[in-house]
Order: sequence, then structure tokens, then C-alpha cells
Amino acid sequence: MSITPGADLMAGPPPTHLPVDPAAELLAAGEAPAAVVRRLPSSPLAWATLAEQARDQGADDVTVYAYSRVGYHRSLDLLRRNGWKGNGPVPWEHEPNRGFLRALALLALAARAIGETDEWERCSAFLRDSSPTAYDELLG
Repeated sequence: MSITPGADLMAGPPPTHLPVDPAAELLAAGEAPAAVVRRLPSSPLAWATLAEQARDQGADDVTVYAYSRVGYHRSLDLLRRNGWKGNGPVPWEHEPNRGFLRALALLALAARAIGETDEWERCSAFLRDSSPTAYDELLG
């Protein structure tokens, strides 16, 4: 194995930058989150927005948990398809990453609300590790 001169041997994986989610345009145009989920069921942003809407409208914590868990799993699929290897930064500053980060934060909060402490701790740590900025914005 050769090492490139000047290489940072302590550097972690590069940041993951997800592609633009087509749901963003539909949601920005005012389409209902449930309708966007039906059109684009693989969209993390659509699921995160649906979970936020449910929470804001007083839905029960289990419903919010379910919507955010789907968004989280759709996010993992998308992250992997875009080179993510299970860790490393997913910056909040890159707008298309926000669907994943919002779904993860909502899952953490909903897990805490239903008493799933281990899931709350795991998801909130995952959010902090992925994006300290997102952690501060969404859970801080």
C-alpha cells in the first residue's frame, strides 16, 4: 500500500451530498405532503414533511414515529446509493440533505415521546455525528 505524500491520514470519509429531491419543488408549490408521498414514495423529504405536518396537527406520537421511520429508511437507501458507507458527515448546509436530517431528528423525538430511550439516544447521536448544525437546529 502506498500513501500519497501530504495525505491526511486522520481524515474521515468525505461529506455526502445528496441529489436534489424532486419532492422539494412539489412541496414548495404547496402540494400536500400526503399527495407528494403518493407520487414520490421514496422521497425522504416528503416523508419528513408528512411527519412534521402530522406532529404539528396533533397526531399521536406513534403516527409521527411511523412516518419519520419510513423517511429515515428511505434516507438510508438514498445515502447508500450516493456513496455513503455508514458514517461520515451529511452537512445541513447542503439543502438536499435536509430531508434525511429532518426525518432522523423527527424519529429521535418521536422515539423519546413513546419511551424508546435507546432509539432516542442512537438517533440523536447519529444526527449529531452526521451534522452538528442539524443537531443544533432540530434538537438543540
